[in-house]
Amino acid sequence: MRKPAILVLEDGRTFHGEAYGAIGETFGEAVFTTGMTGYQETLTDPSYHRQVVVQTAPHIGNTGVNDEDDESSRIWVAGYVVRDPARIGSNWRATGGLEERLAAEGVVGISGVDTRALTRHLRERGAMRVGVSSVDTDPVALCERVLASPEMVGADLSAEVTTASAYVVEADGEHRYTVAALDLGIKRNVPRRLAARGVTTHVMPATSTVEDLLGVGADAVFFSPGPGDPATADHPVAVAREVMRRGVPLFGICFGSQILGRALGFGTYKLRYGHRGINQPVIDRTTGKVEVTSHNHGFAVDAPHEGVVDTDFGRVEVSHVCLNDNVVEGLRALDAPAFTVQYHPEAAAGTHDADYLFDRFVELVDRAEAK
Repeated sequence: MRKPAILVLEDGRTFHGEAYGAIGETFGEAVFTTGMTGYQETLTDPSYHRQVVVQTAPHIGNTGVNDEDDESSRIWVAGYVVRDPARIGSNWRATGGLEERLAAEGVVGISGVDTRALTRHLRERGAMRVGVSSVDTDPVALCERVLASPEMVGADLSAEVTTASAYVVEADGEHRYTVAALDLGIKRNVPRRLAARGVTTHVMPATSTVEDLLGVGADAVFFSPGPGDPATADHPVAVAREVMRRGVPLFGICFGSQILGRALGFGTYKLRYGHRGINQPVIDRTTGKVEVTSHNHGFAVDAPHEGVVDTDFGRVEVSHVCLNDNVVEGLRALDAPAFTVQYHPEAAAGTHDADYLFDRFVELVDRAEAK
């Protein structure tokens, strides 16, 4: 028989279930993700650092876990909430079970929760702090500890997820270009997608300077996804401004998009409950194409949807917009070699509609080298 567990939101809403994964207690920001596949990629995505992830899909763990699909070296979620975990994981690539992996890495979870009701609550009230415990099932006491836990607004988390030292992912086949990637919480599939296009990627710590990035012979710079509040990321913003001042091609994804937005003079703000999942419709305004895309962001850039804005680095326009709620999902500089998207073209679990953006990045470097 499984050990009882409870989940308590900061507004006092309580859900009862059973322990899943490690026995213990954890706190974080409660968020939900709508993906029906890719739970291993979700768990190991550094952007979920300090978040308790609710899976809206009811059956989780069906395919177990393997040694190939991790997006980083560890599980990053602060806690895990599922409705109906698989009793047996079955897949020819599996090397273990999901619950055993969670327990081995000390990830506290809860199962048997009505995740549909929990998701509806978060949609109505917004993402909020939460506690999950299988050691203290007193909701009042747990709620007090939830209210004492840190909020996501104002959280500076890049230093907690970045690489400790630089490393290199070589190009596949013929080497074309070198990219310096500022690691704010990078996923492994980013340098893989670049490598497939003949790009060698130097992944650099979040504290790296412009001189560090360009000192590896970089033809371009990449700003990675990552967790936390972009309003705290003053160092990466200063680096982005200097990269653009020098005219070096720049591409940013997710947190990197918010960094570029700030560098261009725009503000950022926290979304009510964020975009997380692999089924978000986004329109690419440069082509008119609608893509089904993978997202994981709780903050967004506050930029005008229509027209062109004059910035310190020339004209800039919004290039991508989410069709669900009109959130800015990409920026394009018209007078500088820089662009970003707020979602994840590198998504290993899918979808892959936006994979072309890595081609667009290489083409940007092509044009810069041709000048």
